Formats: sequence, C-alpha cells, structure tokens
Amino acid sequence: MKVTKQQNQPNPDDRSDNVEKLQHKVQDTIENIEEAHETMQFASSEEKEKIIEKNRRREEAISGMREEIKDEARDQQ
Repeated sequence: MKVTKQQNQPNPDDRSDNVEKLQHKVQDTIENIEEAHETMQFASSEEKEKIIEKNRRREEAISGMREEIKDEARDQQ
C-alpha cells in the first residue's frame, strides 16, 4: 500500500468581487444602525448609551469600508 502525502495549496487570491462584497457589508451595517435606532425607543438609558456607542463604531467601520472600496476599485482599473 502506497501512502501519499497531500500537499496543502493555498486558494488563489480572487479579489474580483471585493468591491461588491464590501458594498453589501456597508449596506448591512447601515441597516443595523437603522434597526438600532428603532430599538432605542424601548431601551433604558443605559441600553441607549450602549446602542449609541455601538452605532458610533459602526459609522467608523462604514468609513473604513468605503475607503477600502475606493482602494479596491482603483486597483481593479
């Protein structure tokens, strides 16, 4: 019986759809912010503070994703 050792090969780096994926992430994050605003109506003051802070981080993430979209779009040209 012959035992062969499988070689692990990395998957090729396919970045062709990165812009589209990032745009979906931005949209999902915006929807999360909107849902959080709706939730605030029923939240305690402590929960509201947590939601506000989380939405601030979401806004920062969106900004970073938009910069990454610009970089990816520029690299694809």
